[in-house]
Amino acid sequence: MHIELPEKRYYKIGEVATAFNVNTSLIRFWEKEFSIIKPKKNAKGNRLFTQEDIQNFQLIFNLVKERGFTLEGAKQKLKKNPEGIIKNHEIISRLEAVKAALNKIKNQL
Repeated sequence: MHIELPEKRYYKIGEVATAFNVNTSLIRFWEKEFSIIKPKKNAKGNRLFTQEDIQNFQLIFNLVKERGFTLEGAKQKLKKNPEGIIKNHEIISRLEAVKAALNKIKNQL
């Protein structure tokens, strides 16, 4: 899944939910379930997600929503071989970015 987010230091939960086309409640739930998602909170208690949090959310989204893992299965997979999953996800992300760029060029022709 190719995510279109502007380059920023912090993203609000609504921006993340819109980018992934999910409810904000799912993001809050996964934040509690997975220790790799650690958003910062401002004085009001609003969650502010960093680029690293977005990448971790993409990993979890890929495992759970796209590949069909259960939450426990995704946790075990991330615990067992995190480097392999990250490398595979980076490769997939790059290929999706290339595909999106090629489709954009194709539509301009």
